[in-house]
Amino acid sequence: MYDLNLAIRGGTPTRAKPMPARLAFGPDEEAMVSECLTYYRTRELDPCYQGHFEERYCQAFEDFLGSGYADAVATGTASLYVSIAALSLPKGSEVLVSPITDPGTLSAIILNGLTPKLMDSSPGQYCSGPEEFASRITPKVKAAIVVHSFGRPAPIDEIVRIAKINGIKIIEDCSQAHGASLNGQQVGTFGDIAAFSTMYRKAHITGASGGVVFSRDLHTFQLAAAHADRGKPRWRSNFDDRDPSKFMFPALNLHTNEISCAIGIASLARLPSSIAARQKYVRGVQNGLASSKICNPFPVNDGDSPFIYPVIVDESQLSCTKLDFAKALLHEGIGLNPDYKYLVRDWDWLHQYLADDYETINARKILSSTIFLYLNEKYDQTEIDDTLFAIKKVEAAYSTEP
Repeated sequence: MYDLNLAIRGGTPTRAKPMPARLAFGPDEEAMVSECLTYYRTRELDPCYQGHFEERYCQAFEDFLGSGYADAVATGTASLYVSIAALSLPKGSEVLVSPITDPGTLSAIILNGLTPKLMDSSPGQYCSGPEEFASRITPKVKAAIVVHSFGRPAPIDEIVRIAKINGIKIIEDCSQAHGASLNGQQVGTFGDIAAFSTMYRKAHITGASGGVVFSRDLHTFQLAAAHADRGKPRWRSNFDDRDPSKFMFPALNLHTNEISCAIGIASLARLPSSIAARQKYVRGVQNGLASSKICNPFPVNDGDSPFIYPVIVDESQLSCTKLDFAKALLHEGIGLNPDYKYLVRDWDWLHQYLADDYETINARKILSSTIFLYLNEKYDQTEIDDTLFAIKKVEAAYSTEP
C-alpha cells in the first residue's frame, strides 16, 4: 500500500527532475531589450517612458485584439485601478465582482471610493455567469468586474447584454486569459474597458511586472490614459507636458517603461504558439483522465488560454483528503497548487468593505474540491505522460475501491 507519510518524506517519485521551468524571458525578449538600448544609445538618450517602444507595443496589442486603444502601465493592479477610474462612477456606487480573483481587483474598487459586491460563480464553474450577475443587480450597482478565471472566458457576451439593459458598465479582468476568445471574439473586447496583467507568470509578459488597459471606446480610453499619467490630456493638440496647469485632475504616475514594452513586443508575438503548446498539455491530461472516477479534469475549449489547469477531485472516492492527495502528487514531482486561496469571501480584512455578507456557495464548493496543475509552454508529451502516471499511481494508492 502506498503510504502517504512515507511518500511525503521519501520514496521514489515519478519524476527525478522538476517539471520544466518556463523561463519566459527568452532569446527574443533579450534581443528586443538589446534593440531598445541600442535605439536610445544611438540617440544619446536613456530609455524613457511613453516613447518609441511603448508606441510599437501598444499598436501590436491593439492589432492583436483587432481594434481599439491600448496603454501600457506599471502593473496589472494599476490597469484595474485606471480602468475603474476611467468610468467616472459616482462615489459609493457598488461594483459587482467575481468571487475568485486577486486582492488587487478588490483594492482597485475600494481605492476608487466604490463598494465591492460579490457575485457567485455559476454551478460547477470558476467564472460568474449571466444568472449570477443578474441576481445581484440593484439600483446602486453601476459597474461589474468580470474575471476570466484560469484562462477560461466567462460568458461575457450574455453578461454584457444584461448590463446594457440595466445601464451597468463592464470591466473585463483578462489577467489570466491573454489571447482567450469566446465564439471567435477576443476577451477584453466585449465590455467597456479591460485590464490585463503582464507580470512574469502570465501567458504574455512585459518583464517582472506590468499591465495593459484596453478599450474600444476612445473617450473611455483617454480617461484611463490620463488616470495613468497624472491627469494629462495628451490627446489635446495644445497639450504641453511641462504645464501642469493644463492637467485634468489628480492622478498618480502609473507608467511602465520602454524596456518593459520592448519585452512585451517579443512576448506578444509568440503568444499564439504559447497558447497552442499549453492547450496540447491540458488536452493530453484531459484525454488521459477521461475514465478516472477520482480526478475530473476541467473541460477544455478551443478558445481557452490555459493559465493553470483545474482538476476536480472526488473525495468520496478516496481514503484521504483532497489536500493529502495533492501532497502525494507533489511528492511525485508534479507541480500544482493544492489549495487555491483566492476565494474573496474568505479574506477577513475585506469584510468591512463589502456591500453585504453574501456567501458565494458555488465558488466555494468548486474551489474546495479542486487542485490546480501548473503548466507552461515548455511542457510536452513527457510532462503529459508523467502527470497521468503520477495521478493514476496516487489514485490507485488511495482509492476506496479495491
